[in-house]
Amino acid sequence: MTPQTLKMSGLDWLLLATLSLLWGGSFFFVQLAVGHLPAFTIVFLRVSLAALALAGVLAVTRTPFPKGRAVWGALLVMGALNNALPFTFFVLAQGQIGSALASVLNATTPLFTLIVAHLCTADERLTGAKLLGLGIGFVGVVVMMGGAALTAGAATVLAQAACLAAAICYAFASVWGRRFKRLGLPPLATAFGMLTASSLMMLPLVVGVDRPWTQPLPGVVPIAAVVGLALLSTALAYQLYFRLLARAGAVNLALVTFLIPVSAIALAVLVLNETLALRHIAGMGLIALGLLVIDGRLARKKP
Repeated sequence: MTPQTLKMSGLDWLLLATLSLLWGGSFFFVQLAVGHLPAFTIVFLRVSLAALALAGVLAVTRTPFPKGRAVWGALLVMGALNNALPFTFFVLAQGQIGSALASVLNATTPLFTLIVAHLCTADERLTGAKLLGLGIGFVGVVVMMGGAALTAGAATVLAQAACLAAAICYAFASVWGRRFKRLGLPPLATAFGMLTASSLMMLPLVVGVDRPWTQPLPGVVPIAAVVGLALLSTALAYQLYFRLLARAGAVNLALVTFLIPVSAIALAVLVLNETLALRHIAGMGLIALGLLVIDGRLARKKP
């Protein structure tokens, strides 16, 4: 039996567009902070400030905080896969490539999620349509990176590979995160827990590697960018994400994947004066087509 897709209201579409702007804006904020603050420090400030903000939300709403060794063990893994590792990969990558291209490569996350879910779960197997969409999407990745491998420097290619590594981390996180429903942990408590766990992971790297107190004091713009990254693109975005998940369902929420690059590219082009090569646009088009085939909306008949 095919699962029903919940109908989205005007408010749902507004929330979806806002969420895509917040998550697309994360690439914009990172680009403003890179070069002014060390990479590990940017990630640490993002997750720690967001954790503090969500702690306040949990306290105000009287939502239980995470408890128990098993819960916190699972949150440590989730924090690494969904925050610490991918956030670090993107910050390091955006020292070499622009925010627009990074956001396009991030759109490969659903492709990797299909593979990970097929290998690691019993109820999310690959079908013929999903395999076709997967193939189209990865052709898009080859189109984007194939030319770069021949014409760009090693640092640029490594930066693009780091973005793909971040997408793979998100794919594993999506499968790992299924266990929190069984553990009975509320969604916002899960978000708080994994952000707290990732903050603890990043702190030794900040102290031992970055040593930010030895760096020149950054200006107002990079500081404001980090605050926006933490409070808007992380803490607020998680609240909208879970609200929209409850209202519109996971199938409709997956549409945000298509919109994040649009928001990120618009900000990059209009504010940061970035440009995309023709191969990047073509590759993004193939990835979007692949995701549409996987989603099934193109083949789904109207009732």
